[in-house]
Amino acid sequence: MYQALYRKWRPKTFSDVIGQSHITQTLKKQVAEGRTSHAYLFTGTRGTGKTTCAKILAKAVNCEHPVDGDPCCQCASCQGIENGSFLDVLELDAASNNGVDQVRALRDEAIYSPANVKKRVYIVDEVHMLSTPAFNALLKILEEPPEHLMFILATTELHKVPATILSRCQRFSFKRITPQDIAARLTYVAGQEGIALAPDGAELLSRLADGALRDGLSLLDQCAAVGGTVDAAAVLEVLGLAGNLQTARLMEQILNRDAKSALLQLDQLYSGGKDVGAVLGELSTLVRDLLLRRTAPEGGAALLSGGYDSATLDKLGKDASAARLIYLATTLQKATADLYYSSNRRTDAELCLLRLCDESLSGDLTALEARVQRLEDGVARGQLIRGAVAKSSEAQETPEPKMTRKAPARAPEERPAPAAPVQAMDEPPWEEPPLPEEPPMPEDLGRRVFEVPEEMPAAKAAGREETFTPESAPAVPGTVPAAATAGDGNWWRALAESCKGRLPPMYRAFLDMCTGALSGDLLTVYAPDDITVGRLDNDRVKSVLCEEAEKASGVSIRLMFQVGEPPKASPQKNLQNLLKFGSQFDNIQIK
Repeated sequence: MYQALYRKWRPKTFSDVIGQSHITQTLKKQVAEGRTSHAYLFTGTRGTGKTTCAKILAKAVNCEHPVDGDPCCQCASCQGIENGSFLDVLELDAASNNGVDQVRALRDEAIYSPANVKKRVYIVDEVHMLSTPAFNALLKILEEPPEHLMFILATTELHKVPATILSRCQRFSFKRITPQDIAARLTYVAGQEGIALAPDGAELLSRLADGALRDGLSLLDQCAAVGGTVDAAAVLEVLGLAGNLQTARLMEQILNRDAKSALLQLDQLYSGGKDVGAVLGELSTLVRDLLLRRTAPEGGAALLSGGYDSATLDKLGKDASAARLIYLATTLQKATADLYYSSNRRTDAELCLLRLCDESLSGDLTALEARVQRLEDGVARGQLIRGAVAKSSEAQETPEPKMTRKAPARAPEERPAPAAPVQAMDEPPWEEPPLPEEPPMPEDLGRRVFEVPEEMPAAKAAGREETFTPESAPAVPGTVPAAATAGDGNWWRALAESCKGRLPPMYRAFLDMCTGALSGDLLTVYAPDDITVGRLDNDRVKSVLCEEAEKASGVSIRLMFQVGEPPKASPQKNLQNLLKFGSQFDNIQIK
């Protein structure tokens, strides 16, 4: 009769146990020196050897001829315990015997001496399934058992075992078996069984086992039933993992931000009977593998899931940054958790794919970060393009002719002044405005040039160095003149613009509806109605207005709000302002 590989190749001695040397060495020494405890607790994940070590320990303490703590497996005691003919070594399943009545029966039976062996051993598997009364019934006999009694408890969920039980047992924690140890064991078993196992197939099976040697042997048994060489391709085909290629294709479309193709691929998987939750779970596993390959390219191979080959992972991860992969993993984890409460799982999965393709749809700081990153990438590409254009221009022998505007003739003694930037006006007083100057080249962006007044100051003519002050500088758009009066039409707009950068948007709209006049040290803000005054008449707005006005004028400013229109300027003042504005240009003459 055929026997499964994991049962046929179950270790018979402590020396045969794979990957748990920190436990087997201790148990062997205890048995060899006769210092065994009355209660043990084995904890760890599935397939790591808890029940196997419990059976070996039961044979070792009852063996008639132990060898350095290992059972001989030849005496009558070892043979009887192995084939289950001795009832003094009993294996119980706590999942089906979790009641207090079963534990009381066990307690009443345990006081009797063993019939065939030296110690009566009870192996209680999945002990965390016992009820609270059952644990309480087990406490007394576990604390003070007869000399011939030994308990070996095994569990995969240590946190469910009461502290009163833990304190009465020697605890041994079984760790996951490394893929290297599993691959070596699978290769040995395949050689003994005559199975053609390729190295890449053994490596893939060891990663799919997820630290459980029993799972690895079961997978090898399944793949060997097909026949032929068991390589990586055969493992993927037999275990039904060929669909991972479709998952990898879906991930490639997500990384390329191709939302349309990603949705079509999801629809194809859904139509083929794939659950959307399973699709998101596979995507999450793939992103984890990509992130491990990105952050730990050398030592992270042992941490991979094993569902994807190295070529696929290298192709997908070559252009994906760690930040993008962390965003994908976080979004997939959240979407997978939310599917449990979803009324339409497919719609939620499609929304998740859209967010994965475009971070700006997430609606949080990730969206803002994605937009900033795109701007930075665009700036970087623009700098590269400008550098290439500059190099190509230098390579040309003859530059293209350039049309220039000729300045009007001036007297020899006069020095032409650069034209100041022109502020926008509703109705300019000239018919044809002058052409604007060319913007500065990128290398000149960091240099600030102050406009030179047309008339040379007396201090400069006398040969003395002149100090630049706000009062001596010409009007520059976006700044407030040092001395502004009610008739100066542009200063209030410049003041309002300088204040907007320091005020929230809710105040900017109301500030645009107002006008202002500065007379001496009094700044009067004229609002169209009482609602606007109520919105602006607060400490925050008033402090910003006063600070900006004081910064421009150099004097302490008093502020007052008033409903209505500002007083009209006189015609003489309007003409004076117009002449002052026209004096900034070379080719404009006002009469």
